Formats: sequence, C-alpha cells, structure tokens
Amino acid sequence: MALNQATTNLQSSNPHPGSTNYSAMAMVTTLFFAWGFCTVLNDAVIPHLQAIFELSYLQASLIQLAFFSSYFLFALPAGKLVETFGYKSTMVIGLGMMCLGALLFVPAAAAATYSFFLIAEVVLAAGVTILQVAANPYVTILGPPETASSRLNLTQAFNTLGDTVAPYVGGALILSKIATLPNTEHLQGAALLSYRAHQAATIKLPFLAIASAALILALAVALYRFPRLEVTQDFRPAGLDIEKDSIWNHRHLYLGAVAIFIYVGAEVSIGSFLVKYFADPKILGLSLGNGAKLVTLYWAGMMVGRFIGSAAMRRIAANKILMWAGFGAALLVFGSLVGSGHFAAITILSVGLFNSIMFPTIFTLAVAELGPLTGRGSGLLVQAIVGGAVFPMLMGYLADHFGIHHSLLMPLLCYFFIAYYGWNGYKILPREIQSHIEIAEA
Repeated sequence: MALNQATTNLQSSNPHPGSTNYSAMAMVTTLFFAWGFCTVLNDAVIPHLQAIFELSYLQASLIQLAFFSSYFLFALPAGKLVETFGYKSTMVIGLGMMCLGALLFVPAAAAATYSFFLIAEVVLAAGVTILQVAANPYVTILGPPETASSRLNLTQAFNTLGDTVAPYVGGALILSKIATLPNTEHLQGAALLSYRAHQAATIKLPFLAIASAALILALAVALYRFPRLEVTQDFRPAGLDIEKDSIWNHRHLYLGAVAIFIYVGAEVSIGSFLVKYFADPKILGLSLGNGAKLVTLYWAGMMVGRFIGSAAMRRIAANKILMWAGFGAALLVFGSLVGSGHFAAITILSVGLFNSIMFPTIFTLAVAELGPLTGRGSGLLVQAIVGGAVFPMLMGYLADHFGIHHSLLMPLLCYFFIAYYGWNGYKILPREIQSHIEIAEA
C-alpha cells in the first residue's frame, strides 16, 4: 500500500498523468537532435584529423576517448546540477557548454594542434552530457509510465535524425578535399604547421554553426515555460527517504548500466571506423568523402528503427524487442565479418536498424521502479556512455594489429550481452520491490 501511494505521488508530479505533454516533449526533442548531430560529426572529424596528423587508428580513437570520457566525468556533477537548479536551468547550462566547446574548434583549427582538438571535444561533450542527464529521464515522466519506452524511442528517433544528417554534412564540408591531400613527407617545421592549419580550416564552419544553434536553443529553452521543471520532486515521492536505499541494490539498474556501456561502445566503434572500412579495397574501395556520405545510411537505419520501435512497443513488450534486436545485430556483424564487397557493406550498414531501439529501451527498463532513486540511476546510466570512449580504442588496437575487417569481432561479442539483458537482465527481483515497501513504511 505504501509503495502504491509513493507511485501515485510520483505520477501526480506530472501535470497530465494520463496523457503525454506533447508541447514540452517537442521542445526537449530539439535537444536530442542537437546532441545527436554533435556526437556523430566526430565520424567525419576522425578520418580528417587522422589524415592531417598522420595518426594510427589507435591515435585517432583518442577523439572518441576525449568525447565520451566526458560522460564519465560530468554525469554525476550534472545530476547535482539538476537537483540544485532544476531541469530547465540544467538544460540551458548544457547548451552553453556545447556552444563554448564548439567555439573552441576555431582556435584549435588555427593552431593545428591535435591536443587542442581533444580539449575542445571534452568541453563540447560536457555540454552534451549535461543535456542527456536532464532530458532522458524527463521524457520518461512526460506521460504514463507504461508508454515511457515508446516516448523515449520517439525522441531518440529525432536524436538519430541528427546522427543521420551529420555524416553527410561532415563528408561535404570536412572530408570532401581529403582525396587531394599532397604528400607531406617533405614538409617540416613552419611549412608543415601551415599546411595542417590550412587543411584543418574546413572544420571551422560546421562547428561555428553548432555554436550558433546551441546559443539559439539555450535562449529558446530559457524562455519556454516547462511544466514543473524548476523542482525535482518528480523523482522524490513523498514518504520515501532517498538515503535509505542505494542504486547498487537494484540489479536491473547496474546491469542496465553495463548494457549501455557495451551498447554505446559497439555503436560508436562501428560508426567511427565505417569511413575507413568502406575505403578498404576488400570492401568498397571508396574515397573518404564518399564513404562518409554512405555512413548516413547507418544512422538513417537507426532513425527508421526508432520510429518503428516506438509504435511496436505499444503492442510488444520492450524487453522482447531488445532481445531480438541484440541477436539480429550480432548476426549482421558476423555476416560482415566473414563477408566482403557489397555484402559486407550492406550487412554492417544494416546493424543501424537493430541498434535503433537499444539505448532508449535499456534506459527505460533500467530506471523502472526506482522511485526516488531515478535521478541517481539516470546519472549512472549516462555515466556508462563512457563505453563510447573505451571500445573504439580497443577496436582501433585490433584494426592496427589484425586489420579493420577482423576488428568487427569486438562489437559482435557486445551484442550478445544486449540480447541477454533483454532476456533476463532487465528483470526486477522480488527483493527489490520488498525493499521499496519496507523503506516506504519506515
């Protein structure tokens, strides 16, 4: 009875507990698009800087390490921002950090220093992290709990729209001139620095556009009247003491964090190396510019899959869809691993369709029934996105030593754990429910 009362209090914080607040959801959805674009633009930045600075795959993967390490470093502080200032102010702060990070790419390009680019990536990703911590859980409470997975899949579909647009923009504005790069072996000192600064200048325009868009969005969010965003009682039902429970008491949460760590690692690793994968003569032998444009299909598959998944989850249990998506992605990666030519290209691109529902579905399954711990649980899950830093480095090491084709073995293994989480790992154990009741009655 006490747990039911706590759930009622949680739902009553939503001004429309029986329906979705579409106005607020539309505003938040624009943020999903923005950080999706910023994240995937790295798929064009990586091969460009790899060519300019003559980097190995492992060295080039430091870009993703810098970007996704920010999730680990800033997720918990971002949760404190939400508790202190509320969701609206936290979103504005996140957009401000994104604007600053994007602007740092301009002096980084002028200095033509690889470490400067890595610093810019960290600041940009800090803003993205702050947005993720505030926006993902907020979407889950904008309507009925039973459709939370469907809502988050829908907003993540627009996140993937940003993912889809970014490779094409990056290919057109950043990578289009890589094929004409001269031999730099004879360049030294000031001449080499001048050459690198000239080539890096193509990065300035897209990141200036990102900075401008982030500033406009920050003003829009600041002026928009969100429902109850100035408080955090949404995640603190009356009658429950947050200090009497721990996120580590909830198996489905910490296994969900592992699943997100592994999933993001697999998704980012594949996306990061697709351009070079398509350039391999055994696959398609494409130029880097054309390869980047083809990567659009990978992210487009994710976007389409999330729209389909959002509708399907109104009829089919989310965990079942997640389980079969994990098996499907593993099968496709295996097909690309043992195949070549167009078959290998088509199968690896098709993985995007199965990736589509994984992050939002894992997220909503992992925060289910957490009550007052939902905010902290969200911070842990966003922190787990650091997998996007770890796994590309591992895949880069494998690509350097065994070839980019055979490095696909790593994401293949990752998808089996995703399937396991959908089959069993998501389940809430009876002792967790009993713990909620005992805390509520205390």
